[in-house]
Amino acid sequence: MPVYEYTALDAAGKKHKGVLDADSIAVARQKIRQIGKYPVEIKETVPRGRRGQIGAGTSSFFSLQSGPRIKQQEVHVATRQLATLLGAGIPLVPALTGLIEQTSNKSLQTIVAQIKDSVNEGNSLTESLAEHPRLFSKVYVNMVRAGEASGSLDVVLERLAEFGERQQALRSRISAALIYPIFMAFVGIGVLFMLITFIVPSITKVFTDRKQALPLPTTILMQVSGFLQQYWWLALLLLLASFLGLRIFFLQNPQGRRIWDRLKLTLPVISDLNIKIAAASLGRTMASLLQAGVPLVTSLQIVKNILNNVLLTEVLEQAGEELEKGKSLSGFLRGNKWFTPMLVQMIAVGEQSGSLDKMLEKAADSYEKEVESKVMAMTSMIEPIMILAMGMAVGFIVMSILLPIFEMNQLVK
Repeated sequence: MPVYEYTALDAAGKKHKGVLDADSIAVARQKIRQIGKYPVEIKETVPRGRRGQIGAGTSSFFSLQSGPRIKQQEVHVATRQLATLLGAGIPLVPALTGLIEQTSNKSLQTIVAQIKDSVNEGNSLTESLAEHPRLFSKVYVNMVRAGEASGSLDVVLERLAEFGERQQALRSRISAALIYPIFMAFVGIGVLFMLITFIVPSITKVFTDRKQALPLPTTILMQVSGFLQQYWWLALLLLLASFLGLRIFFLQNPQGRRIWDRLKLTLPVISDLNIKIAAASLGRTMASLLQAGVPLVTSLQIVKNILNNVLLTEVLEQAGEELEKGKSLSGFLRGNKWFTPMLVQMIAVGEQSGSLDKMLEKAADSYEKEVESKVMAMTSMIEPIMILAMGMAVGFIVMSILLPIFEMNQLVK
């Protein structure tokens, strides 16, 4: 049954928007009138997958659909609500109908209505979710598939909501910790630009008029100031072109991407943080998949796509091949420098005790705390470093201005 988006007016002339399913536009118009509204515009919505516009699944847990923004938190809430409805014994289609009524985001309403339409046509919930790959990740779809197969869909959806909320909370804490240093960096760069471009020239003009030999720092400052004053747009274009060029090379070129991923795992300071972020992501995602009943080899195939690192992906691909040969996961990962000894040890204990999901969950809890504390420590170090850098830049400017003045005083004496 097609799904329609509509715009209608009530008796008071107030505009309302919503979604509904109907056999045709005429039936949809009739349904709108039955609820006391007058249709202004009705259009059929089509899932992205059915339009042939399915994109590759993203590495993040959720991505945005085209059109109005769908926040991750809204999807987590909708997942939990659906789990609650199913847990209360309500069948899937009525539960999806109830979810549409509870959802305030019109874009998400439309997608849930499309999912309900697909389920009504005889597709499974897994197949219906897979029609929206940019909204529901491979992790989400595979966990739902396992829940449908085991008859515990409500439990799996509850775990999915918890998993998504944990991931979102960690990203939010890291983002919040980085906002202040980034803001300070932009403010500092802006102040220096204004100082060098507009204030310094008015001061150094005195030295230029005297036509005397100037110290090297003053000469450098005047040349930089003159260049920025006349060609600031060129400097901005060069910075932008350099940023875009490096981004294309490192993210779109396979060789450049490999170099970038290796740098993330080898550069001092950030390498330890990136390795622990990967360990936390691997542990949390695999634990959720295993708890949902997804086989270990399949879990590895899914997890390798969310780590966003070519080198780690290759290791997990090899690990999956070794598992199919009957070898243990911990045995293969042991000694690999990209996977921490504690994570490997936790995996080994889990394999021996038959509680791999619980061990991975404990490892994820530990690494998430370490990542958060490390990010906080790094951001607390950034502030004094930025203050020192700003002080050195301002000190250089002051020294460059004062040196000619001192020389002029010496000549007067």
